[in-house]
Amino acid sequence: MAQPRVHPNAAAAAGDLEMGGNGGVFPPLPVRGQPASVNQQQLGGGPHTWVGNDANTLLVVATLITTLTYQFGTSIPGGYWQQDTTAASRDGKEQVTYRAGDPIMRDLHRPRYWVFMGASWVGFASSMMMTLSLLVRMPVDSRHVRWSFVVAYSSLVLTFVVSQPKTHLSLDLLIWAAVLVFLWIIVSLHPDRRARVIQELCCGGRET
Repeated sequence: MAQPRVHPNAAAAAGDLEMGGNGGVFPPLPVRGQPASVNQQQLGGGPHTWVGNDANTLLVVATLITTLTYQFGTSIPGGYWQQDTTAASRDGKEQVTYRAGDPIMRDLHRPRYWVFMGASWVGFASSMMMTLSLLVRMPVDSRHVRWSFVVAYSSLVLTFVVSQPKTHLSLDLLIWAAVLVFLWIIVSLHPDRRARVIQELCCGGRET
């Protein structure tokens, strides 16, 4: 005798409930445009959190950062000496010959040059590490992926501000530290807690 056909959304029979069956009832598929479920919001996976990012999108971002940091590292601000040039040293006590092909920034602004090169190499390594982590399917919300992104992205800011010769080097490092902390707050904290922290940092001194 053929069994009667039951609609999949029909209520479970009393016997099925007693035996632990689900009665053919399945949870409905998520509908596009609906807000995230309660469980997802509790886990911090809402649309305005780092967890909500797609791994493929972050992989593209990491690749772009790798390309930019490589470009910065091979294009030294100020260019290179076109020919051997003899000029007075920075202290003016002796004559120095600058060789053709050497970076001008290294010879005339040595501390700024080494900070620039260090930032470009750190950004390049961090973006490569982020790319490798995403390729091996490391979770997007892992601290390793987040920290790699923060270091790589903030390194872009440091290379930019250091390449400006009229700024003070200590000020450039302070800007980089501020950007590093800001990015870490953005990618690590829940939106509610993030708003409270930013409010305390920006407006805490105004409260009496």
